[in-house]
Amino acid sequence: MTPHFLPALVNPPFGDPGLYVDFLFARRAVLFDLGDLAPLPTRKLLRVSDICISHTHIDHFIGFDLMLRIMLGRDKEVRLYGPPGILRQVEHRLASYSWNLIQSYPTEFVLIVTELHPDGSAQRASFSSRRIFERENQQELMLPEGVVLDEGNLHIRATFLEHSIPCLAYAFEEKLHVNFMKNRLAELGLPVGPWLSEVKRAVLRGEPDDTLVYPAAAGEERPASGWTIAELKEKVLQVVPGEKIAYVTDTAFTNENRRRIVELARDADYLFIEAVFLHIDSERARDRAHLTARQAGELAREAGVARVFPFHFSPRHLGAEAELRREVNQAFAVSPLRVEESM
Repeated sequence: MTPHFLPALVNPPFGDPGLYVDFLFARRAVLFDLGDLAPLPTRKLLRVSDICISHTHIDHFIGFDLMLRIMLGRDKEVRLYGPPGILRQVEHRLASYSWNLIQSYPTEFVLIVTELHPDGSAQRASFSSRRIFERENQQELMLPEGVVLDEGNLHIRATFLEHSIPCLAYAFEEKLHVNFMKNRLAELGLPVGPWLSEVKRAVLRGEPDDTLVYPAAAGEERPASGWTIAELKEKVLQVVPGEKIAYVTDTAFTNENRRRIVELARDADYLFIEAVFLHIDSERARDRAHLTARQAGELAREAGVARVFPFHFSPRHLGAEAELRREVNQAFAVSPLRVEESM
């Protein structure tokens, strides 16, 4: 099936963590972590609608300033999710600049920040350039099952991991994947047009199978006879479970973390997971609350993911990238082609 999303690491595996998920059929992207963002061109950063922060160690949050600078002067709203303390940290970061000129800008940039807590509660507030980024509209909410975004055909879920401080892992999931088989459309003499998008939306809304739709090309009158959604599913529609992308970084290899990671990443199409140390350094990994390459591969296998993308390699292993990947692969116990170098 044609993919709807294209995930790619922002930096090489020895660089700052970050994952950019591009929407292929919409002018939109989701960003996981704000490490060094220099490799992302401005046009890509401007597509970002949502930012998911794992924690605020400097290599995961230093890119906040570049993101802010690019968004300023544009009519733009961005949602940001993060661990306990993120509201205060964003507020202080914004307050560290002088904004005496910003009220002359004709545009408004709004940052909506959601701070997650392990008990499922959350706080949300907004910061607007029109009001010199003062904290406003604060509200208390609950996020059942860690779902931070539930929008149309996709949701993003977070789970808390232990990394000496709370750290969030995320799963980005398309609920259903709906595709038209263009060759079948042509065989049946059905035109391409806006009705295709209408049918997709109807399927994703869960409309009854006996719902009638009327295939017409753009600008054409509605035909006299229609097709039921059931007929279209039988002849030209493919409806399957959607794509799933999991992002896991900076976590200790404890029983509870392991359980949470496997549950979050279960059956993911793509698992992006840190593999900081070679397994010979497992004591160092434990002391620093990170995963070894072997542990990353074991988690990928246990979660039943389709592909694993290791990253966040320690600079201590510069020159040993192939060995790190080999350890992940051996633990994953599949063809090396399934352990990906980059995307």
